[in-house]
This record gives sequence, structure tokens and C-alpha cells, in this order.
Amino acid sequence: MSGSAQSPLPFRGGDGGGSRASASFAPERISRHRAAQSATHPLVLSLKKEGKGIRFAGYAAIFGRADRGGDVIRPGAFMRALKQQSAVPLLWQHERGTVIGRVESLEEDSRGLRVIANLEDAKLAAGVESGTLGGLSFGYRVREGRPGKANLRELIDLDLVEVSLVTIPMQPLARVHAVEG
Repeated sequence: MSGSAQSPLPFRGGDGGGSRASASFAPERISRHRAAQSATHPLVLSLKKEGKGIRFAGYAAIFGRADRGGDVIRPGAFMRALKQQSAVPLLWQHERGTVIGRVESLEEDSRGLRVIANLEDAKLAAGVESGTLGGLSFGYRVREGRPGKANLRELIDLDLVEVSLVTIPMQPLARVHAVEG
């Protein structure tokens, strides 16, 4: 799903431990709320953009970290699905009938499943822009998994069904990190 007509958001993932987004913009363009969050979440940015809705980047999945359900996603788990799939819906809270925007780009990097999406719902967009809403998640089917250490399940190969904006993500590190709006 990579290769959109729009340029990517000025964001590059890291290990979640203090990596900074690579962007050249004036500090006054960062909203006050986002600037306050940047002390604890240095990848969170807010950039100005013309038009309706917002565009965001973040991670729907994080590799190598157990989620609240005891699943650990391994690098490469999405590679087959990303090669075979052309469109993945952006949903609200995994509700199949509630499409809230369009996934522009999905790719695996060293951190996890990186997503860039357009959010068209004005109320949800306001929540993302203000920082009160920012969890990401994904729907999937397991093609290959195995028991891991300490009662964890390792997910090796997944079918990607959807990406969702959620209030409480199963993986606490799966978040929106950059916003244009």
C-alpha cells in the first residue's frame, strides 16, 4: 500500500525511546497540547494543512512487545499480506460498518506496522488533533503462530483485515504519532 501521491508525513519511527521525527518546521506550528505531550511522546507533532479532515501517521502494531492479550507480533508478520492486499479500511473501534477514512500507506519497518491515513470524520479528527484520541489497532487472522515464553503467543504470519482508530489499544505503544490537519 505504499507509494501514495501525497508526500509522506515528516515522521520516521524509532524504538519508542526518544527518537525524534525528522521534520523541518517552525516551532510555532506545533500546537500547545502537542508541544506539552512531546516531552513524554517525542514523536507527536501537529502540522498545518489545507482541506477537510486530517492526515495522520502512527503504528497500528509494534514488533516484539507483548500486548494486553499476551500476543507478540514478530517482524515480517505482515509482509505477505501487504504484498497481496490493495486496500485496507480505516474503521472506528473495529466496527465493520463504521468506515471513518482511508488508509493511504501501510509498511513494515523495524518498529512495527506503520500507517498513514486520512481521517474524514470531523469529531474524531478533533479528538486526534487535541491528543485526547490516538490509539491504533488492527484486525487480523492468524495464518501462523506459536506458543512463546511466559504464556505468550508469537504471531508469525497474519492476514491484515483492517486498521482502526481506538480509544484503548490492545498494544499500548500503538499510537498516532504525527498529525496534519
